[in-house]
Amino acid sequence: MFAILDSMDTHIEHSWKQALKTEFTQPYWRDLAAFIQKEYLSANIYPAQQHIFKAFELTPFDAVRVVILGQDPYHREGQAHGLCFSVQDGAPIPPSLKNIYKEIVSDMGELQYNTGALTTWAEQGVLLLNSTLTVRAGEAGSHQHHGWETFTDALISTLSDQKEHLVFMLWGNYARQKKYLIDTQKHLVLEAPHPSPLSAYTGFFGCGHFSKANDYLRKWDRKEIVW
Repeated sequence: MFAILDSMDTHIEHSWKQALKTEFTQPYWRDLAAFIQKEYLSANIYPAQQHIFKAFELTPFDAVRVVILGQDPYHREGQAHGLCFSVQDGAPIPPSLKNIYKEIVSDMGELQYNTGALTTWAEQGVLLLNSTLTVRAGEAGSHQHHGWETFTDALISTLSDQKEHLVFMLWGNYARQKKYLIDTQKHLVLEAPHPSPLSAYTGFFGCGHFSKANDYLRKWDRKEIVW
């Protein structure tokens, strides 16, 4: 468990810590760290503390090729493990991820994986980033507006500014609101409705984002993602 006086930035993968080092001196970060440490001591919080920055661990800064943006972690037991849309290996596949897989089959012709854990994507350079990295059990959105969004917005801006030819997948209104952080002259931004059962049939199905991402990566001599 993080000690109360410990700093969360010590748990972030080195290349991200370097890229985002100015954030860790900001007052909001100190307030956020204090809030998160108090929450883990007093409530049931997801994901487990060692998985808060799992996306950064599996996808170092220099390895990022694609960014998929989610909102906040799953808030039920046995699901969240630090990657947006992903669940722990062996957990039932959530409805939104089932629809993502359906679109991959439609778009790419086949699906390479049969697990809800998207670690293989992350290891290929797909940053699976939630805008808010923690949540109280059973309380969706409970850790919003405490500083996580400031941090992840800065992260998106840093990627946009310091890298070229990334693919950003923005699904749903919440994610699409982050488009202003991205230089669309340097990167490919793909937008669609959210893959949840409530909205997938309004434009997520048929969006073709996975083949479009690979076409763009191939155009710039980048390795394609095995979806």
